[in-house]
Amino acid sequence: LVLVSGAANAAGGGEGLEHANINVHDTASLQRGAALYVNYCQGCHSTDLLRYNRLVEDLDLTEIDTSNPFLWRQGKWESYFRRLRDEAPVHFRAESPFGPFWSVTRYDDIVAVDKDFETCSAEPHIVLGSPPEGLDIEMFIALDPPRHDERRAAVQDVVAPKNLEEMETLIRARVAEVLDSLPVGEPFDWVSQVSIELTSRMLATLLDFPYDQRRKLAEWTDLMAGSAGATGGTPDIDETYRAAAEVARAFSELWHDKAARLAAGEEPGYDLITLMQLSEDSKDIIERPMEFLGDLTLLVVGGNDTTRNSMSGGVLALNQFPDQFDRLRAEPSLVPKMIHEVLRWQTPLAYMRRVAAKDTVLNGQFIRKGDKVVMWYAAANRDERRFEDPDAFVIDRRNARHHLAFGIGTHRCMGSRLAELQLRILWEEIMQRFSRVEVLAEPERVRSNFVRGYTSLPVRLHPL
Repeated sequence: LVLVSGAANAAGGGEGLEHANINVHDTASLQRGAALYVNYCQGCHSTDLLRYNRLVEDLDLTEIDTSNPFLWRQGKWESYFRRLRDEAPVHFRAESPFGPFWSVTRYDDIVAVDKDFETCSAEPHIVLGSPPEGLDIEMFIALDPPRHDERRAAVQDVVAPKNLEEMETLIRARVAEVLDSLPVGEPFDWVSQVSIELTSRMLATLLDFPYDQRRKLAEWTDLMAGSAGATGGTPDIDETYRAAAEVARAFSELWHDKAARLAAGEEPGYDLITLMQLSEDSKDIIERPMEFLGDLTLLVVGGNDTTRNSMSGGVLALNQFPDQFDRLRAEPSLVPKMIHEVLRWQTPLAYMRRVAAKDTVLNGQFIRKGDKVVMWYAAANRDERRFEDPDAFVIDRRNARHHLAFGIGTHRCMGSRLAELQLRILWEEIMQRFSRVEVLAEPERVRSNFVRGYTSLPVRLHPL
């Protein structure tokens, strides 16, 4: 019974044997169920099998573990956070694979934490767990001012308004090229052929990275951002080390090649590495390899995860709410407003972690210095106190632009405007070519408590 209920939970998100298509009287079906059970148990507490087979309303608050990647992979997280927002908006989890931590789930509380870096520090990490030994790279997003501001200033001109204006024509051309290459009327994987392809092209441009090797950027970030110890992901530890070594080698070679070209009198470009070389704060960062690797990994991960998964999330949302696709077809000028709603509804990064720099009180809960404090952006963006009917997807939602998908305050995402630009252009070009992007099956989601992403989304395009 434990085996079969576990298999049903893994396959159907706890919705029973019929939904999981498991027949208890059929040996082959049970063998398939056993495989599902093993897959489910990887990376989870053994007690989770029974705990998450119960309704969230039946759980004691102390049993709710929002860090469990299973909740996110199966897309079943909303009800757990709804209960926390209502009953324990600042919730303490004493035991998890990532140690004890506080969950902050209401919009206003998260804004207060995110803006107060003197009370809740971003150092030393932004994820719940710890990176693999030897890969404790230093990213500026995991620093507090003034060091954060100095490191960020070295590269933020790459997404300055003037540069974005110049990028728009290039982005539109590349989006058109990708969309025009897609099969119409035939099934294909949107994640691979559109989301990953477009973000890889953009990242290669931002870094002046070899264009024919652009897919490596997505591969490396998936491996480095998804370790089991940091976010509950699946990559093999040896694969993670291999990716880190390849990143370090590739970007070091790119740095030295850029430096040689600048020294020879070549006109400087507006790619990230050139900007770092021209900044007083980062011109010698190559001599500090963990900082060098950290900042470039951050910029690549940020550019990959946010845009890529919102590209897929928007397609999924418009299929789950087909009336909104009809509205968009009737009024395509709503695309810019819809982009904010896509980001709110998808929230591609579920949270950011902070550490209490001193004893403090948040919404009546006493938090000790040194405690982990997790700001669940995904929960804030579904907070009924801020957004009416928050689980619905509404393309012209009045206050969608107030979402927290990019965070708020000092650590707000540097590339937010670029992400919005790419998403807007994508949907403008889609509306000129296709009457519908039909989702054919449930997506396969990333197993991570950090990245709300997709590994596969089968679709079919319908012509105008």
